[in-house]
Amino acid sequence: MELQQMRYVVAVAELGSFTRAAKRCLVVQSALSHQIARLEKELGARLFDRTSRRVRLTPAGEAFLPQARQALDAAERARSEVAAAVGEIRGRLAVGAIPTIGSVDLPAELRAFRHRHPNVGVALREGASKDLVQEVRDGTLDVAFLGVPPSYRPTGVSQRELATGELVAVVAPAHPLAGEADVGLDRLARETFVDHPAGTAARAQSDEAFAAMGLTREVAFEVGGTDFIVRLVRSGLGVAMLPAAFAEGLTGVHVLRVREAPARTERLVWSRSGPTPAATAFLTGLGVDAAAGNGGSTATSARNTTR
Repeated sequence: MELQQMRYVVAVAELGSFTRAAKRCLVVQSALSHQIARLEKELGARLFDRTSRRVRLTPAGEAFLPQARQALDAAERARSEVAAAVGEIRGRLAVGAIPTIGSVDLPAELRAFRHRHPNVGVALREGASKDLVQEVRDGTLDVAFLGVPPSYRPTGVSQRELATGELVAVVAPAHPLAGEADVGLDRLARETFVDHPAGTAARAQSDEAFAAMGLTREVAFEVGGTDFIVRLVRSGLGVAMLPAAFAEGLTGVHVLRVREAPARTERLVWSRSGPTPAATAFLTGLGVDAAAGNGGSTATSARNTTR
């Protein structure tokens, strides 16, 4: 059983096509098919069901795929560790982040990291906080930046608090509240809201604040992307509550301070089982000691987002 065969299996499983997998792996399709057939013979089981229309994993393939990924990850980790031992950081760094991260200038941090470590491939994925935590647990991501209620403590990962701030109200320029400097939650509760989907950490910050005051509100528009939330607010379809550090850079909307404003904490999480050399180098650049595990202090490069 060879690592290259495992790479071919993973590529076919992810792309659902032998042709596309061959292109990704930079081999001719016949060579890829031959190697997978050799592996299937060695295993004594077919890994894929092939038809003229689709390629699907068999039950044996479903069982083999996560083990293949784990073996490939282990091989890559071994190469990275050996390179680090002789003073070279290489491999892969996968970063996850919420779209409203404000405590760290993430583009600048990634640019500086790539300059320091040009042999590391860097990938960035945007997502919801709870999804990002799960991907760090699974090993899909090395580190992730979250925005959560202060009471939220992710489990199964190492973590560090970066900053705590408040949410502000965002309304269209023609909205009756656009002439105000601040607003109370009781007044906002009478408005139609644009917000993140129910059950997300971003939504919970606002829901908990209204519930604490015995208030209910109408969320007519549930949107996963923050940019889309802002577009709906600009069009006058509703109001929103967003992190102050993020909202201060918006145009075409009016931002109001909220009395009794919900608090929001930004947290950095990384693998509890031990970060890769690339992840360790990235955390060090942020002023975070990866070996510290769980701490409450703010990373040195983070800025306080309280408004």
